Amino acid sequence: MTFSIGSLVKARGRDWVVLPESDDTLLILRPLGGSDREIAGVLTSLETVAPSSFSLPTIGDLGDLASARMLTNALKLGFRSSAGPFRSFGRLGFDPRPYQFVPLMMALKLDPVRILIADDVGIGKTAEALMIAAELLAQGEINRLAVLCPPHLATQWQQEMASKFGLEAEVVLASTAATLERGCRTGETLFDHYPITVVSTEFIKAERRRAEFLRTAPELIIVDEAHGASADLRSRSSRHQRHELVKALASDESRHLILVTATPHSGNEGAFRSLLALLDQDFANLPEELSGDANRRIRERVARHLVQRRRADLKSYLGETYFPERLSREVAYQLSDEYKDLFDRTISYAASRTSENEGDERLKRVTWWSVLALLRAMASSPAAAAATLRKRAETAGAKDVEEVERIGRQRVLDLGDDDDLSEIDEGLGADDRVVDEGESETLESSEKRLLRDLERRALACQGDKDAKSQQLVKEVKGLLAEGYSPIVYCRFIATADYVADYLKEKLKNTEVIAVSGRVPSALRQDLVETLIEHPKRVLVATDCLSEGINLQEGFDAVIHYDLSWNPTRHEQREGRVDRFGQRSKEVRVITCYGSDNRIDGLVMDVLLRKHQSIRNSLGISIPIPGDPNAVVETLIRGVLSSGERLGQGTQLTLEGLGPSERELASAWEISAERERKLRSIFAQDTLGPDVVSIELESVKEAIGSIADMKAFVEDVIGSVGGSTLGNDPVRISLQNAPIAIRELSDSKSDSKKDFYLSFDTGVNRPNERKASRVDSFISGLASWVVDSALDNSGPAARAGVRRTSAVEEVTTVLVTRLRFELISPKSQMLAEDLLITGYRGFGDGITWLDNASAAQLLDAQVTGNVLQFQAEEFIGDALSDYHNWIGELENQAEQRGEFLKESHRRVREASRSRGEVEVKLMKPLDIIGVYLLLPGGAK
Repeated sequence: MTFSIGSLVKARGRDWVVLPESDDTLLILRPLGGSDREIAGVLTSLETVAPSSFSLPTIGDLGDLASARMLTNALKLGFRSSAGPFRSFGRLGFDPRPYQFVPLMMALKLDPVRILIADDVGIGKTAEALMIAAELLAQGEINRLAVLCPPHLATQWQQEMASKFGLEAEVVLASTAATLERGCRTGETLFDHYPITVVSTEFIKAERRRAEFLRTAPELIIVDEAHGASADLRSRSSRHQRHELVKALASDESRHLILVTATPHSGNEGAFRSLLALLDQDFANLPEELSGDANRRIRERVARHLVQRRRADLKSYLGETYFPERLSREVAYQLSDEYKDLFDRTISYAASRTSENEGDERLKRVTWWSVLALLRAMASSPAAAAATLRKRAETAGAKDVEEVERIGRQRVLDLGDDDDLSEIDEGLGADDRVVDEGESETLESSEKRLLRDLERRALACQGDKDAKSQQLVKEVKGLLAEGYSPIVYCRFIATADYVADYLKEKLKNTEVIAVSGRVPSALRQDLVETLIEHPKRVLVATDCLSEGINLQEGFDAVIHYDLSWNPTRHEQREGRVDRFGQRSKEVRVITCYGSDNRIDGLVMDVLLRKHQSIRNSLGISIPIPGDPNAVVETLIRGVLSSGERLGQGTQLTLEGLGPSERELASAWEISAERERKLRSIFAQDTLGPDVVSIELESVKEAIGSIADMKAFVEDVIGSVGGSTLGNDPVRISLQNAPIAIRELSDSKSDSKKDFYLSFDTGVNRPNERKASRVDSFISGLASWVVDSALDNSGPAARAGVRRTSAVEEVTTVLVTRLRFELISPKSQMLAEDLLITGYRGFGDGITWLDNASAAQLLDAQVTGNVLQFQAEEFIGDALSDYHNWIGELENQAEQRGEFLKESHRRVREASRSRGEVEVKLMKPLDIIGVYLLLPGGAK
């Protein structure tokens, strides 16, 4: 090829860098110092392309040495292809936490990448998985990837990929597939045409779609909620289909596979091993007990593929604390006399109904689910009870027992692994009468009259006669007074609407909205963001917001208005606010329950308190062991069968139900102990802070830290006539800045208005703009500083002289941009790095400094004046002394290449199959700046 990879050329009136994708006829070029968005192809037969070189600074570039730090930070922030082992970090839209490096470092030791990320809720598993994906893309290991997830989580993945990683993904759902397919060519599938996709597992697992997907699936697959794809003979066929799909994907030994779940065991050891077997088929036969010296080698092998950490493992990682303290308490209320009477009548009715239809299994199950639906609604709110009583049971029209069970379990229980929670917050209905052919639906039966009577009684118990809603108002007022913004979780749409209306009536100067499955998923995020703009706010939500939308941005308290019958659901609700990025030091959790409500008492005693006890002692949540559906059904049967023995209004306790609950508690303890051992084995202690810190510091040195970014913004804004105010967020005023800078603020708003820029690594508050390397304002500011420095028209100068007591003899600091070609067995790529070095003296008497000392001198304090003619003379001497220092500078650049090569080897030390990465320095070097420090002045 006429022009070598990494060389500089001149075309179209500017300088470019030749990229590896080039050939003799078509050059793929990136502007020198420009972004990937500016990459262009140039046909050498049609356009003139000439060799170019980067010129040294001149005396005409002389300016204030204070601008040297501004220019170096601009260069770092402009790098998009780091030469270090983490090539994607220049493209990230957030600053990863140190502990999030661990799964990435594990993954880069594997070929192919096969890893299970099983960190606790709220740690940031999505970001950890996507860090691996972004790195594989940046290294050229893969060109395509697909995320498989439940449909209600697809938009969340798409947003995370775009905002934090700059990855534009298409969402493939049952509702979008046809539209996307219209953009494909004949014979081309979605996955041929769209390189990055987020795919509904429920959509793609169907037999018709599965074969097509398996044929054209990308090189990397990420499986979210992976526990739902484990093999489990007890589960319905849906899980089996998911497992077969992922198993088939894993059968391609070259495919990269990342499994993501906070609950890999789900109380089932066989299901857990089936997940591990997706990573390595040998793991299907792991011994039951992995501890002990005899199993050390087995543990080490599994540990290469599994990371499983609690928050307690990460709270002090490299000296930082990340998670708030969760303060939980229970709040009991007593039913009003009217509601208590209604509840007792309902339980009596339910108990009588469950003894009917003994000869017909389908009718018996229809009745059973209708009874459970009514009991759940009655415990939720008068509004939900009334809605359930007036509604026809959907199970009544089911054709067989299997369909009855599917509908009932989805609409009544909270135990599905992958149910779309938008579809289960509508009540099931209690009127389960099956009308015979020829019978009139309008005939009033005694049973129908009873249901209507119960409905009227329920409606009469609303508002101020509802002790539960009154207690809620008291708790919400208390949280608001302390400055908290709460989310109130309800089980049913009817309850959410009822609670929101009641709170609006009772709370003054407070914005309250309800978000449920009635609101289209595409609009929920907008509703929440609108609510966050209000200083005093309350969000009422069903469990459609217990997954998918992270709420730590605007909320820091959770109220469980309705108890879930699945303890894990409580953890998911709380995990929406108690997670990575929560700014509040404390998160409040309040659990409301009826002290004289038999259903609430049962759920609290047998399920929730036991779950909380284990979580407090272990630091993580453990699902109900065994078949959770069967457990709940058994407990509720105990309520119904013991009604007469307990008497009206008597609270049901754990001891009152016999040995089955004690057996459940024992099994739960065993499961928790097993989990504790596994967590200690797979917490990845061997990749501790000391190991990670080496690579972390290397990354920060190469591309700059958040602190560097903040200093850069404040320096530039101050130098161009703008102003900054505050620490974090920083208020940016650009009214007096050049128009080129004002236009960077936000093309969608008035560029003359002030705005807030947040450098916190957590989530933004309302009206704050997140500062990141890929943010258009930050990246635009960096490009402007570099470009204006190169043509000597901006605040950053390429040459400068300062008198300072920090040196005892004339000292020169050189700022050099390095370009490296990275060659691996699978890719050939170009990367950039920055070298800051310096020396004392002139001519043959040069003594070189270590790089860290040289970099620190750019911040040396001025202790005396330098006249203009003196500055020009000193800079001229340094530039004319070029032949005395260029050789050592090139030598140090070569050493930097060797250091980077060693860093690549260190990160990939366990992967022989990947081969070594060759790091080749491109010459001549780009000497960006020459700065002199003169001794003298007051110390």
